[in-house]
Amino acid sequence: MDNQDVISETINYVKKSMKVGMGKNDPGHDWWHVYRVWKAAMHMAEQEKADVFVVQLASLLHDIADWKFHGGDDTAGPKAARAWLESIGLGEDTVKDVCDIIQKMSFKGAGVESKMPTKEGMIVQDADRLDALGAIGIARCFSFNGHKGNEMHNPEIKPKVHESFEEYKKADGTAINHFYEKLLLLTDMMNTEAGRNLAKKRHIFMEQFLEQFYKEWKGEE
Repeated sequence: MDNQDVISETINYVKKSMKVGMGKNDPGHDWWHVYRVWKAAMHMAEQEKADVFVVQLASLLHDIADWKFHGGDDTAGPKAARAWLESIGLGEDTVKDVCDIIQKMSFKGAGVESKMPTKEGMIVQDADRLDALGAIGIARCFSFNGHKGNEMHNPEIKPKVHESFEEYKKADGTAINHFYEKLLLLTDMMNTEAGRNLAKKRHIFMEQFLEQFYKEWKGEE
């Protein structure tokens, strides 16, 4: 099986595995999220002269078993990715590279440092974080919090700086607090120049959204 066949088979596998409506993923963590991350990652991989094959596989498989939908188990994703890649006969070096990226790429809390060691990992991480920003990032934020049954906004509940991944996993705040606990922090956490440039525009849009949101919340507009 050549590289293009591997990508095609992986796309089909992810599409079947990440359907919404089976009590697992919400619409913000479905195939179309993966598609956007994949496309953004490929674009950045060309700019950054990275291994496009590894970038494609890691971006396609990065949420195949997201810990948020697997009882907080952050090993579920790398295990599922490894099982798939081994099942189609991919070599161990590539399997390890892809699974290492998936293991390390999640946001783990504002107070948790999580560096990605490879260029390919940095690109996939940036592409995933870009999809948490801008108009789509806002839509995904409210989709996920609605899926969890969280409040949209409650001025009495203040944002938290999570000092550990375990603390972040247990977070149960509001949709608006998620902007301050994660989304507005992502631009400064981008790894690549391409990622930073795209993130800045989306960051500004989110700030404008929050300004309008608070005005409407207070009945001013």
